[in-house]
Amino acid sequence: MAVALSRKRETEPTFNEVVARYPDVPRLITLKIDVQRRGVHYTKRAESVIDSSIHQLRSPYIFGSRDGEIKPLPESLILRDGTSILTDPTPLEQDPYLVDLVDGLLALVDDGEPVEFVELWPKPRYYDKKTSTGIPMSHIVSARPQRLNIFQSSFCHFWADKEECRFCDIVNHTKQQKDALGVPTRLRPEDVSETIREALKEPGRFTGMCLTAGSVLKGEAIFDREVEYYIETLQAIGENFTTRKFPSQLIASAFDERQLARLYEKTGLTSYTSDLEVLGERLFNWICPGKAKAVGYREWQQRLIRAVDIFGRGNVGTGLVGGVELARPSGFTSEDDALASTLAEAEYLAEHGVTTVYIVWVPRPGSYFRDQQNPSLDYYVRLTRGLHDLRVKYNLGVDFDDYRRCGNHPDTDLSRLL
Repeated sequence: MAVALSRKRETEPTFNEVVARYPDVPRLITLKIDVQRRGVHYTKRAESVIDSSIHQLRSPYIFGSRDGEIKPLPESLILRDGTSILTDPTPLEQDPYLVDLVDGLLALVDDGEPVEFVELWPKPRYYDKKTSTGIPMSHIVSARPQRLNIFQSSFCHFWADKEECRFCDIVNHTKQQKDALGVPTRLRPEDVSETIREALKEPGRFTGMCLTAGSVLKGEAIFDREVEYYIETLQAIGENFTTRKFPSQLIASAFDERQLARLYEKTGLTSYTSDLEVLGERLFNWICPGKAKAVGYREWQQRLIRAVDIFGRGNVGTGLVGGVELARPSGFTSEDDALASTLAEAEYLAEHGVTTVYIVWVPRPGSYFRDQQNPSLDYYVRLTRGLHDLRVKYNLGVDFDDYRRCGNHPDTDLSRLL
């Protein structure tokens, strides 16, 4: 595999060539994309300066890592412009960037040359505490530099009938975390509230929170039980705020108007995201068979559009796993065709007040697409520019997914330039 990856990189434009080709995209954003695309490997020298008392080590997460292991390595990296990079420890044979010591400082190194100096994420104080039920708070709420993540449940019902999204490893990783770390597969709202209360004791540290979990199909109507669980959790979180609404994002299934209205009226939720994962009905049906069977592509789109009437323009979004549209054997064979199709579908959503963001596709070992390869850096930079330009054209904000509150979307990092 290492030989195949190396040969593929030899046929692509180099990092510096891509930077020169797109001068309107900051170099550090292009670097972030490439690091997410290829992953990182920590050298022994880099590991020697990791201090678990001040640095945030990898906490329970809804998806697994590229190496398929759970190790006490750093959560991730920060570039000198404050940009967060969410990236996984990656085996050397997959051609990652190295994180190494250069002149006593941590740096990203490629082909033996330092590319950029980096820092490790600072650990929040609540990570060293436990809930009243004895669970480490880091197992209840995980942190990004400025955001709190609550993964209420790590099981997705689409896996039950082997109709999971083809890029996803959520259920395989859930079992791994439970076995290795004792992470609960379903969180108690009381534990979540208690942990949020402790996290808020660090004034100015966090600017918002995000809740997400796998899909739950049960209920009188599809997703009813999932909605109930989110309401319980959001109401418990709301006990820590004096305002009716608090800065929050829910990434969930495609709820109908009745379900969305209940969420908005009964909780402090301020934004709603439901991920289509890939744009275009043909690829959606192949890559997301469970979602296609349960709701369908066009209805998923329409539910997003109808959500705008409840949450408002710019407060409704969908996420893409950027690059899966080129997966073999049924994806696009041309990056130009893939980009044109994706941006056309994203524009249709933007016209109706729905914003589209993407994460860099990482072929994870616990997923159906585990042996695939993501597209070129050039493709991702063009996708980044294209989605950002649509938000500018249609005057769509992305506060709930911007470079501060999320940090996982290269296209929304460009919002700081506006």
